[in-house]
Amino acid sequence: MPGLSAELVQQLYRTPPDRFVAARDAAVAEARRAGDPTTARQLARLRRPTVAAWLVNLLAIERPELVADLVQLADALRVAQRELRGPRLRELSAQRRAVVGALVAEVRKLAAAEPDAPPASRLPLAKVEATLNAAFSDVEVAEQVRAGRLLRAASYAGFGEVPRPQLRLVTDDDEEHEEERPTRRPGPQRGRPEAAPRTDRAAERAEQAERAAQRAARAERARQRRALDRELAKAQADQERAETELTEATGQERDGVAVLDRLEAELAELERRRAVAEQDLSRARLARRAAERAVTVARRRAGEVEAAVEALAAEEGDADAGGGAAD
Repeated sequence: MPGLSAELVQQLYRTPPDRFVAARDAAVAEARRAGDPTTARQLARLRRPTVAAWLVNLLAIERPELVADLVQLADALRVAQRELRGPRLRELSAQRRAVVGALVAEVRKLAAAEPDAPPASRLPLAKVEATLNAAFSDVEVAEQVRAGRLLRAASYAGFGEVPRPQLRLVTDDDEEHEEERPTRRPGPQRGRPEAAPRTDRAAERAEQAERAAQRAARAERARQRRALDRELAKAQADQERAETELTEATGQERDGVAVLDRLEAELAELERRRAVAEQDLSRARLARRAAERAVTVARRRAGEVEAAVEALAAEEGDADAGGGAAD
């Protein structure tokens, strides 16, 4: 949008959804005070994103290099699919799963650092993951993700580029205008005599009956719409609850995998230390046996030396005794 500061728009779209409207209105008021009605109108047209879209915008704003890698990989995947390059497509698909998993983990970290973010158990990470996967098949979604201007989560059940159907949104106003349009009655045909006109009273009764029928039809449509609205609200609540349970289950599974990985790492470390201890014990046993042999040899030598000393002492005693007798 010309005239808008990119930094201001980025600041608004990284604001949590429950504070977006207040921040946008404050920016509009500031622009009006500054005498810039064009910027004020452009700001007023900015719409509040959903929580899932806000998380994706936060990722694009805080980690643009990671989102750029995702978009680049998405381009490579689309090229590989168009060219039907099976091995390359399988390789890139594995990279896609790894990249999306890493980005979802990064979103969880960014949300944890935001003071006004929902608690981790209520983060719509499943919708974030679906939006990131949709970016691989939809160029428009990929560009919105890269720009950090996403308004709602996106999803795509299959893979690959699909043609966009031309759709027209029918609003309640359109429906009411359609009901108010007068029914075109066929006029008299040429060449045939016209039927005798009805009396004014009969025409009035017919018009009253037609208006009553239209009111009844409008009331029935309103009743059906209210019933569908209630059904939709219940379905959306069920969906939110199921997605919350999925997120919690996914987190528990991830925590369990982390605990198992840590225990396996500790077990591997214990096995390594055990092997080192066994080697140390083996060397100690060898040293003990060598020391025992050295002690045995030393004792034998000491005994031999003691015997030689005793023999020499005995000889000296005999010699002293013989000399005394001669005197």
